[in-house]
Amino acid sequence: MNKLFLSVCAAIAIGFASCSSDDSTQDTTETPDTPAKNDTIAITAANVRDYIVDANATDETVALFYNLKKLSANSFAVGQQDAFSSFYKSDNSMSDIKKTTGSDPALLGSDFMFITDKQNDGTAGNWFYQQEQTIIANVKAAYALGMINIFSWHIREPYAEDHFYVSEMTAEVKAKAFKSILPGGENHEWYKKKLDKVASIFSSLKDANGKLIPVIFRPFHEYDGSWFWWGASFCTEEEYKTIFKFTIEYLRDTKGIHNVLYALGPDNSYDTEAKYLSRYPGDDYVDILGMDNYWDLRSGAGQTGANLANKKLQIISDLAKLRGKVAALTETGYEVTPSTSPVSGWFSNYINYVMTANHVELAFVMFWSNSGDNYYVPTPSNSNASDFKTFTDKPGVLLQNELSNLYAIQ
Repeated sequence: MNKLFLSVCAAIAIGFASCSSDDSTQDTTETPDTPAKNDTIAITAANVRDYIVDANATDETVALFYNLKKLSANSFAVGQQDAFSSFYKSDNSMSDIKKTTGSDPALLGSDFMFITDKQNDGTAGNWFYQQEQTIIANVKAAYALGMINIFSWHIREPYAEDHFYVSEMTAEVKAKAFKSILPGGENHEWYKKKLDKVASIFSSLKDANGKLIPVIFRPFHEYDGSWFWWGASFCTEEEYKTIFKFTIEYLRDTKGIHNVLYALGPDNSYDTEAKYLSRYPGDDYVDILGMDNYWDLRSGAGQTGANLANKKLQIISDLAKLRGKVAALTETGYEVTPSTSPVSGWFSNYINYVMTANHVELAFVMFWSNSGDNYYVPTPSNSNASDFKTFTDKPGVLLQNELSNLYAIQ
């Protein structure tokens, strides 16, 4: 069940996404929150706390931000969602990336979906609680290896709590679900209880020495689409900003969580700076400027799609330089199934180009999870394994065994 839900997330998102315009002219309209052009910020060990969301973050969390910013100047980390729990052909002897390359990924993606599910009763025999314990164990294992941890959240709507895709909801629930969790809304207290659970997980993530493990949190992702109940068709720009700000303030200020970096994760529709900033909650609430993109890298898109994806990443890379933030390709992939063949050179040509062309500075790329007979990252038995290996062998493409210590400022 876990693998099924997580595997379909990207596929359905692709089906609902629409390709953005290939107009190369960027809208350079500046908002009051936009720094002057060419005023690139240099992040140093002395000033780094001035540019992160949580000025009281643990030293290790601050170091993670600093080192992600530093490594993005000439390299990027490669990760996968559920790398330690979802596998091609159910072969869980090691991560699929390690099977192919000899190293684990540099980044592990996890999800709060089952952790905050209404059926998680916290008892040892409960399937959802077992998933919670597995996720916690995987995060700790990844950190022990020096990897980066990032969480997304496929939170179910607040009424029946059965779905996160609007295609499975009634018109009434679609229309009022998001608005109901805003401050003053009928389900705002419900949302706070969900955040209480999230906070309890963050505070439970400790290493062997009892120190808090830094993580990245990417709530309400792909909000520019309309496949999730928090999507653009179901809330205004200001309402989205309100809940994003509330989420950070509640975790940081009310619950005292100080081991989290916060990522913004829209889908690929933003092809100008002004559009990207339209739902941007502000520099005080975002550490990592992200973008998910499957559509521009779909079968048949070829170099044209790669050019378009790179152009969009240039936008967030430039914004990150101007605002003292980190930029990343927070989710992508091309799913190979028994009836869908790999795209030749998808990793070594297209993804490598997307992540490096035109001097973009991106800290990481995360591929979606493998599951059953379907995969986003090949294992040695798959025909595109050599393509993935060629990609990861390129200079500046980092797996776990190539990471320096990300949790201390050198």
